[in-house]
Amino acid sequence: MNQNILASVLLTFAVLGVCGAQVKAPAPFGPVPSENQMRWQEMEYYAFIHFSLNTYTDQSWGFGNEDINLFNPTNLDAREWVRVCKESGMKGVIITAKHHSGFCLWPSKYTEYSVKNAPWKNGKGDVVREVADACKKYGLKFGVYLSPWDRNRADYGQPEYITYFRNQLTELLTEYGPVFEVWFDGANGGTGWYGGANENRKIDAKTYYDWPNTYALVRKLQPKIVIWNDGGDRGDLRWVGTESGYVGEKNWSLLNAKGDVTWNMLHHGLEGGDSWVPAEVNTSIRPEWFYHPAEDDKVKTVPQLLDSYYHSIGRNATFLLNFPIMPDGTIHPTDVKHAIEMNKVVKQTFAANLAKNAKVEATNARGGSKKFGPQNAVDEKNDTYWATDDDVTTASLTITLKKPTLFNRFLSQEYIRLGQRVKGFTVEALVDGQWKELGKGSTIGYKRILRFPAVETTQVRFSITDAKAAPVISVVGLYNAPLILDAPLITRNRQGEIAIASADVGPQFYYTLDGATPTTKSARFTGPVPTGDGKVEVRAISFDPATGKSSPVAQENFDISRKDWKIMDVSGDQPYALLDGNPNTSWKQPRNKTMPVDLVIDLGSEKTLTGFKYFPDQGMWGPGVIAEYEFYVSPDNTEWQLVSKGEFSNIKNNRVWQMKTFAPTPGRYIKLRALRNTDGNNDVGYAEVDVITN
Repeated sequence: MNQNILASVLLTFAVLGVCGAQVKAPAPFGPVPSENQMRWQEMEYYAFIHFSLNTYTDQSWGFGNEDINLFNPTNLDAREWVRVCKESGMKGVIITAKHHSGFCLWPSKYTEYSVKNAPWKNGKGDVVREVADACKKYGLKFGVYLSPWDRNRADYGQPEYITYFRNQLTELLTEYGPVFEVWFDGANGGTGWYGGANENRKIDAKTYYDWPNTYALVRKLQPKIVIWNDGGDRGDLRWVGTESGYVGEKNWSLLNAKGDVTWNMLHHGLEGGDSWVPAEVNTSIRPEWFYHPAEDDKVKTVPQLLDSYYHSIGRNATFLLNFPIMPDGTIHPTDVKHAIEMNKVVKQTFAANLAKNAKVEATNARGGSKKFGPQNAVDEKNDTYWATDDDVTTASLTITLKKPTLFNRFLSQEYIRLGQRVKGFTVEALVDGQWKELGKGSTIGYKRILRFPAVETTQVRFSITDAKAAPVISVVGLYNAPLILDAPLITRNRQGEIAIASADVGPQFYYTLDGATPTTKSARFTGPVPTGDGKVEVRAISFDPATGKSSPVAQENFDISRKDWKIMDVSGDQPYALLDGNPNTSWKQPRNKTMPVDLVIDLGSEKTLTGFKYFPDQGMWGPGVIAEYEFYVSPDNTEWQLVSKGEFSNIKNNRVWQMKTFAPTPGRYIKLRALRNTDGNNDVGYAEVDVITN
C-alpha cells in the first residue's frame, strides 16, 4: 500500500477513535432515583406478613381493646415464614409490627399492650426479633410496618402521642439491624377504644404526625432506608390507589413533592412530576390482610398471582405480596403452595433471554459510537445501554435471531439512573414477510413486560414512538413462557353474548353450546358469540397450540338474556353493573336509604319465573352483602306477590352465587328486598342479579 494512503488511513482511524472516545453519555433528564430507591427497585418482589390480635378475633381492624391473652400461637416459627418467602422468589419481608389496634409484636418498653404481657412464651417472645433474625439467616432484607393510628392509646390525637410514636419507631429502627423499608399506613383517625374513651377521634393527617421531622429521624437512624407513606408528606414510594394488585399501564415514577395527589396521579404517576416517587403494588394473597378461615377457598390462584406480577413488576413497579398468618403461627399450606408455584413459573419463563447477544441494528446510536450502540441492549448487563443522539426521540432496534424462534413475552428496561424518558413504544415481528404488531405500551421505566400469543420469527423490531428525551435502553429480552391452562372463565353480557377468557395471555379457547364436550375440533372462540335471548349451556377449554395440552372443561348454564331489563327508579349506567355478566363489577344502593331497601327490575315482558340468583359484591370495604331477604313478583309493578323469603346462609363467610327457587309464577317485574346485611348497617350491594325461568 502507498505510504501516503496508509498514513491517511491510520490518521482517519485515529481521529475516529478519538471522536468515539469523546462521545459523552446522555445527561440525566428530570428527577432520578436515589441509591436507596435503586436498591429497593432492584428487589422487585418482597413480602408483607400480617399477624396480630385481629388474627384471633377474625377482624380486619382491631378496636384497641382486644384481650391480650388471646395471643398465644402454638407453632410460630418465623424461620418457616421467611423460608417460604425465599422459596417464593421474594427478596425481603416487611412485618406488621403494630397495626391500628396498637398491639405490638415486640416487647416495647413504652406500652403494656404488647407481646411482653401475652401468654406466648410467657411474655418473653419477640416476633419482630424472630423475623429479623430469620431474614439474616436466609439472606432476605428486613422491613417494618408501624401504623401511625393507634386505637388503644388514650393520648392518640394529642401532641404527646407523637413522642410515643417516635419512641416506638426508634425501637424498631435501632434494635433489629438494617431496615430496608418502613411502612406507614394511610388509615388515620376514627373510632377506637382509646384507653376506655370509646369515641371517634379525627386528626389532620398532613400535620399531626409532623412528617418532615419524623422522616428526618427515620433517615438518621437508617440511612439506607426507603419510606412508604400514604398520608401527609411524600415518602420515597407511593401507593397505587388500589389493593387489588395492579398499577396503571402508563406508570411514571414521578410526582410533585408538594400539593394534593389525585387517584389518577397515584395510579399513573405524573409525567411532569418534580420528584422521583416510584410505585409499590401492595396486595394480599387472600381478599383481606389478616387471616380469616372463611377465606381458605379464596386464595389467589397461580394465574391470578402471575397476573399481579405482570401488572406490577411488569409495569415499572415493585410487588409487595401479603401472607396472613394463621392463629397457630403458620402460613396456610394453600398460600404456600400457590406462592411457590408462581415463582417456579416466573423462573422458568425468564430463565433464558432468547435475544441475548443476537445481531441487533438501530436507526440511531449516540454519536455513532459502540459505547452506546444497540448491542448493549441485548448483553443482559444493567449498567450498559443503547442511547440515541440528544435530538432523537424516536428510534428502533431490529433484532435478528439465528433461527426461527417462538416467544410470547417481551421485556425492556430503561437505564433509569438517567431518568425515565419513554412515552410510547411498539413491538413487531416479521411474519410471512410482513411486520406484525405484537403489542405496544406507553411508559417503560425500570422494567416493562408485554404478554401476547406466541409467535415464531427470525426478526423482531422494537420501536420507540415517543419520548421526553433521548432514549436510554439497558435491556431488551424475548422469552417463551409456559401457558397456564386453567379452566377458562365463561361470561354472558346483557346482550346475550358469550365471552371466554383466562388469567393468562396466549391460550386458544374452544367451546360448544349444545352440552357436548369441547375439543380442538369444536368452534374456536375469537370474539363475542351471540346466543340469542333464551337459555344456553356453554362448555369451553383452554388450549396451548405449542404443547397440544388442554385445560379441564369449564361449564356455565345461562338463563334468558337481560338485554331488555330495566332497573326502576335509578339513573345513569352505573346500576347496570349488576346485569353486565361480569362478577367483578358491582353497584351499591345510595347510602341515604335505610332498611328495608328494594331493587325493582322490569324484565321487559312477562316470564314464568321459578327462582332467582344473587351474587354479592366481592369488595373488601362496605360491600353491603344481603343476609336476609324477600323476593316478590308482579305483573304490573303494582300488585306484588311474595314468592320467597329467608336468609342467605353463611354468605358473610362464603360470598358465592345464592340461588333460591319457588313455585312457577308469571310476572314481568321482580323485587329483591334487602331486610338485613352482614354488617348490620344500611349498605346494600350487588355484583349480579338474575332469574330462573320455567
